[in-house]
Amino acid sequence: MNKPVILDFDHSTGIITDAFRIELGQWQEAIRFGCSQAKFKQLQAELARQLPEYYGTALIGSGDYHHISLLLIKRLQQYFCTTNKPIQVVIFDNHPDNMRYLFGIHCGSWVSYVAQLPFVSHVHVLGITSNDIGLTHSWENRLAPLFQGKLTYWCMDVQVNWAKKIGLQQAFRAFASPEELVSAFIQVQQQISESVYVSIDKDVLGKDVVQTNWDQGRMQLEHLLTVIAALDQRIIGSDITGEVSQWQYTSLLKRLLSAVDKQEPIPAATLAAWQQQHHAVNQQLLSALAQHQQMTF
Repeated sequence: MNKPVILDFDHSTGIITDAFRIELGQWQEAIRFGCSQAKFKQLQAELARQLPEYYGTALIGSGDYHHISLLLIKRLQQYFCTTNKPIQVVIFDNHPDNMRYLFGIHCGSWVSYVAQLPFVSHVHVLGITSNDIGLTHSWENRLAPLFQGKLTYWCMDVQVNWAKKIGLQQAFRAFASPEELVSAFIQVQQQISESVYVSIDKDVLGKDVVQTNWDQGRMQLEHLLTVIAALDQRIIGSDITGEVSQWQYTSLLKRLLSAVDKQEPIPAATLAAWQQQHHAVNQQLLSALAQHQQMTF
């Protein structure tokens, strides 16, 4: 019941022993990077049909699919209905994923939807170094969950004084190093007993750990493992994304948006080597999550 599940949109995850694999390649063009709300609901129905009742960590593939985490978190409403206890969501990501998107939902806009779920008490995004939360991009952030006290950015290397000037100082926690960030986050969590869903985008890791085709943060694998251990047995669900893969969109809009994000082509040999790095990291994350996680509904 605690086996990993691979949502195989892009064939980037590789072989995970005992994992339950769901073939979703036919959804790649429609869902990757972003999609309409109608298409997202169609995928939700497909996952409801194919996912087992209980499973361990979900591996989603490229970070271009991080919005799929929303659908997995929504499944925890069953847990809330059973226990009447809210949950927290802890996201490791180099980006806030709380940006405005006019064409439905995409991999950089899904966090605000999670914050709106009635059974989610708080969302934490750990490890942000992207200037997406800097002053020049401040208008792109959805501010409502930040003002409502439902969302906290835990960040490094970004100038966020603008947030204090508009009354959001409690929503922006800035640190000089990953060690300071992890220590402060664990201190906060020691005062909390709520169950937790953990979502990991490996672009939060430094390039000396894995290579992705997104801009990356500077956390080390040990930082993620330390937080997972500190959340011991409070974790009731998890997913891993941030694999490296490529796709040539037929949609002109997606080609343009992807170009803005500077996702450059990767030579085949380089891609294979990078995917091997990711596979090794996945194995360590899966082992840690299996040790410290209860089952996912």
